[in-house]
Order: sequence, then C-alpha cells, then structure tokens
Amino acid sequence: MTRFIFITGGVVSSLGKGLGSAAIAALLQARGYSVRLRKLDPYLNVDPGTMSPTQHGEVFVTDDGAETDLDLGHYERFTGVGNRRTDNVTTGRIYSDVLAKERRGDYLGATIQVIPHVTDAIKEFVHANLDGEDFVLCEIGGTVGDIESLPFLEAIRQLGNELGRERSCFVHVTLVPYIKAAGELKTKPTQHSVKELQSVGIQPDILMCRTEQDMPDEQRGKIGLFCNVREDAVILAHDVSNIYEVPLAYHAQGLDKQICRHFGLDYEAPDLTRWQDINHAIKNPEGEVNITIVGKYVSLQDSYKSLTEALTHGGIANRQKVNLTWLDSEVLETDDDAIVASHLSTADAILVPGGFGERGSQGKIRAIQFAREKNVPYLGICFGMQMAVLETARNLAGLKAASSTEFGETSEPLVGLMTEWNVGNELTTRDEDDDLGGTMRLGAYDCVLEQGSLALENYGKTDISERHRHRYEVNISYRETLEAAGMKISGLSPDGKLPEIVERPDHPFFIAVQFHPELKSRPFEPHPLFSGFVNAAKERSRLV
Repeated sequence: MTRFIFITGGVVSSLGKGLGSAAIAALLQARGYSVRLRKLDPYLNVDPGTMSPTQHGEVFVTDDGAETDLDLGHYERFTGVGNRRTDNVTTGRIYSDVLAKERRGDYLGATIQVIPHVTDAIKEFVHANLDGEDFVLCEIGGTVGDIESLPFLEAIRQLGNELGRERSCFVHVTLVPYIKAAGELKTKPTQHSVKELQSVGIQPDILMCRTEQDMPDEQRGKIGLFCNVREDAVILAHDVSNIYEVPLAYHAQGLDKQICRHFGLDYEAPDLTRWQDINHAIKNPEGEVNITIVGKYVSLQDSYKSLTEALTHGGIANRQKVNLTWLDSEVLETDDDAIVASHLSTADAILVPGGFGERGSQGKIRAIQFAREKNVPYLGICFGMQMAVLETARNLAGLKAASSTEFGETSEPLVGLMTEWNVGNELTTRDEDDDLGGTMRLGAYDCVLEQGSLALENYGKTDISERHRHRYEVNISYRETLEAAGMKISGLSPDGKLPEIVERPDHPFFIAVQFHPELKSRPFEPHPLFSGFVNAAKERSRLV
C-alpha cells in the first residue's frame, strides 16, 4: 500500500521544503521503506529549461532527459533514487496537457474548468508511473496564499479525502521569526499560515517550524493549540551547519516518529550510520583546499547547486574542507597577466562550469590558460570543456580564429551546433531556428574511455553513462590538430563521433567533460571526477 506525504510551505519562500522532503525520505529509507519524491511547481513555464539560472537556480537534468527544478537534485542526493520525467510538473505543463486534450476533443464537448479538469490532471500526475513504493512524497512549490498554487492545493485536498488519513499526511513548513528587539520568537506568522491552509480545506498533521533559536515549550504548545496540531507534532527545524545534518536533526526532533505514528506504523530506531559517517567526515577534515569557480552566474550560487554539492562530496572522499571562491569570468577579460594572477594565484584548483552565450567566455579562456601554464588542477564542465578546447587551439595550435558557432560565424568552427544525434534507436534532428525549450541534447548518454587516460584512472572502467545538457559539440574533425598541441580526446560517444572528454597528459590534473558529472554525485557515493579533482587540489596545496 503506497502512502502519500504532501509538503507545503508558508509565510515566506526558501524555507527548505525541498531539503525537508529529501530528509524525510532519507529517514524513511533508514527504516527500510522505499520512497519516491515529486515536485509540483506552480509557475506557468512548461519546465525550468528556459528560465534564467540567476532567477530560478540551476536546471537539474534526469537520466531520461527532463529539465527539472533544482530540488530534484536534493531528492537524488539524499536518497540515491533516480528521478524521472514524471517526478516534476508545472502549471504550464498541466495546462498544456489539458488544452491539448480539449483540442483533440477528448472531453467530449464539456466546458473545461479548473475543477475538475485541471485538478484531475494534477491528481493523475501524483499517481502516475509509480512502482509500488511504500511512500510518495509530493512537495508543493511556492507559498500558501499565492494565487498560482491554489489548483495544486485543491488537488491535494481532494487526494487527502480520497486516500483517507491512513494513506495521506500533510506536512506544513513555516517560519517562526526571532524579533531581536523584543528578544522572543513570534508564532503569529505560523498561525496565519496554517489558517490560510485551513481556508482551502487542508488541516496539517505535522508542522515543521524553521527557527534560528530554541523554542520554549510554552510557545510550542501555543502553536499546537492555535493550529489544531498535537504539540509533539510541532517539529523544530533549526538551522544546521551543513545540509547533510538535516536528517539527523529532524530525527532528534522526532519527525520520523510522528510520521510513523500518523500512519500507524511500528516505530523502530532507524539505521542512521550513513548520515553519521558523512557528518563526521565533514566536521573532522584532515586539511582544506581552495577552489576557484570561474562562472557567469555567480550572483546566485543556486545556479550551480549540484556543482557545489559535488565538490563537498569530493571533500568528503578526501577528508578535506573545500573552500570555494566565486569569480565572475568577466573580471578576467583583460590582457594584463598580473590582474589574472591576482585573482587566481591562491587557488589550489580551478573549475569552469557550464554556461550559455559569449558573455564572459574570454575570461574563462584566460582562467584555463592560467591553469594550464601554472600547472593548477583544472576541471571543465560542458562549456568549460569547449573553452578549454578553444584555449588550446588558439594558444598552442596556432588557430587564432578558432571559435564556437554559438558566438557567430567563424572560419574555424572548433565548436558547432549539433544538428543530429541518436536518442536510443531514433535519430533526433535540430536546427538553429528551433525553440529553445527542451531542444538540447538532454539526459544520459554512454561514453567510452581511452586506455591509459586520466579519465579511465578516475572512473576505473571504460564504459560510463553521464547526463548532458547542451546544444554545441566539439568538432571531431579537429582531433589531430588538438592532439598535436598536447590535448588528448580521452572519451568518445560509442560511435566515435562526439568528443565527450579531453585532457592534457602533460599536466598534473587537466580534464574537461562535455557532460555534467555533478548531477550524479552523492554524499555517500562521491563522483570519481570530483574525488580526483579535490585530491589533485590537496596534492597541490601540499606543494605550494
């Protein structure tokens, strides 16, 4: 029997519903239950694929090629359960599907309305493509009271009635702010948030109260009384030192015990050894390394959320504290070597992540040149691989006009728009006039590694699968030119047409990949490239 937990948020956004959902799932896993997590987003975009990363954060990509909300990254990192296209839906997709059915005549002439047609579509999504999991956790994006989320709240209200209490549970995340001048926590915002939820017919079973201070029992009891929730079901969600401490903190507050109690399940102590070991490694490093990330969306670090977590995982694997410096690549767009050195000379390693467009590209190339010339460990991801290829072509192979067709017409198209590639047994074609949304090479693709390569040394196997999100590829016809300049193509698509990994054998650690390895890294299973990268940074820190 599959049970459903619906997680909503109130008072303000960014309270950590995604982390809370992931932590609950991890605690249920620790009891031996199987889980699936889903995100229902109220915005009108069909998916976040065309949204600015500085507005919405990173786009997380699944194996089956869906562009999804970044919270799905938290789900995977905490549970190890791979997400699918059917685990994230938006208002835009729901309305698109409903309107497509109306145009086909599927509704047999009925007047199409939010209730029941839109809410039925949402309920179908919640139930779709399940494999008999013990628990399905559905996070509702946005904040209770927003007009955009009303159809989703109505849909889960209906689901609560249809499933009954024995199969449904409502968890509400709120804020209990501390007013410094008054010297006390204020419960009124939580009371109003719960009242707003009750006004649409949902009574929360458990409250998760975000707070920076300890809450007296008196105020905890007050929240329970005025919100119609048992006092022991008012869970304090304190700030913690790192996100992987959240499952332990929630367990200490009795969250998992309350969920078991709600569903009438036997309460047995969970096995939290995995999380205890991870936190011990994070809190007891044997050293530290300084890594500089040269990007173009550094104003919002959530733009690179999976990347920063993968670096943390690499630190766990090497027992190192990873200190990150964020550097806007445009700062490096200068001919003055001294200015470049002033920004990069303290780095034990340099990473250039993915991105789109020409802005800041020359600064990334300058950072890569510095890493190559000064033997600083370098990891390039997606755009970071393309810029590494251009740096070698321009500075070592004599191809001064080498460029990417993403930047405009060029006589030396080292990087060009993909016009066709295989997805399974089907040929996919694209051209530059296609829509932007959902038209990239997306999802998991296989790659074959060269014998004797640094890539093979790190992965430990020749056949790998990694997730992609890009429109442009390195032109394989330049292979001989690049390899004559010291750059080795060490990973290729199985048909040998698409370069997936490049590296420099004359460098301590210089490797760049077309895919996004950060999407598959887990705290309990760090990605081998990030483990190797942090290890190389550690070795350099000892030499400097």
